Amino acid sequence: MLDIVRLRVLAAIAAEGSVTKAAKHLNYSQPAVSRHLARLEAETGARLVQRVGRGIRLTPEGEHLARRATEIVGRVDTAAAELSALVGLQTGLVRVAGFQSALAALVPHAAGILLREHPGLELRLIESHPRVALDLLRAGEVDVAVAFRYDDPAPDDIRAAHLFDDPMYLLSLDPGQTLEGNRDSAWIAGCENCRREFLEACDKAGFTPPIAYTADDIIVNQALVAAGMGVTTMPGLALRTHRAPGIEASVLRDFRRHVYLATYGDPPDPPATTAFITALHHAVEQIRPGEPLPPAPRPAQAE
Repeated sequence: MLDIVRLRVLAAIAAEGSVTKAAKHLNYSQPAVSRHLARLEAETGARLVQRVGRGIRLTPEGEHLARRATEIVGRVDTAAAELSALVGLQTGLVRVAGFQSALAALVPHAAGILLREHPGLELRLIESHPRVALDLLRAGEVDVAVAFRYDDPAPDDIRAAHLFDDPMYLLSLDPGQTLEGNRDSAWIAGCENCRREFLEACDKAGFTPPIAYTADDIIVNQALVAAGMGVTTMPGLALRTHRAPGIEASVLRDFRRHVYLATYGDPPDPPATTAFITALHHAVEQIRPGEPLPPAPRPAQAE
């Protein structure tokens, strides 16, 4: 029978990419990780890693077992959290994956509620793109995913609960702007994997935007706008995490994303997960992230 500790070690090596990093992640010594790995190879009769230069990489057999190990470890951690939760939510673990602006502007409010109402619960956060977050959810590596979508439906294999609609804004130096009115402007856009919905919105408005700069960081994008280098679009939740002085945010009609909470498997959710979900809904009610943004800060005046 495979040992869960050794499976956890293999999963850590696969995730971290080296024995040294896996040891640090697990709070083990490097020799201990190497011993567990050697014993796992002896138990399975398979070579799981091979040396490449000064490092190692998984063999095909190692990659296969590592994928299964990740799923198994995730399920075991979930079962442990559920059992702890059943004794009254005195202890427990909730693992949450979410996109950057949700973790910055929304989840901390839920974490504060959870800390006050269930101080014994442990909350672990992983920043990840929605597609990655849902894969982590399916693999049992997280209990909850906070994700967004546009007009595409939520995947059929997850349970999705709508949180709010997040409006998109056009950022420029002038108020009252539209996509159509900036057809000839220099545009700042995200990477090719992140700009699909923006390009579709421009196409509906009847033009192809001339993209002059590519950046995914909201601080960089806003700094470029403030410097007069171009215009960009940004969701309201991101603007609540950072808003540079001097830029105007014009809400765009019919262009928004739908923020939702995802869980996996048959209901009911474990009590600890349910406690986090309840706290997240309360946080949405408190900060109302789908409502209009407050006035923009003004640039500091030179003395």
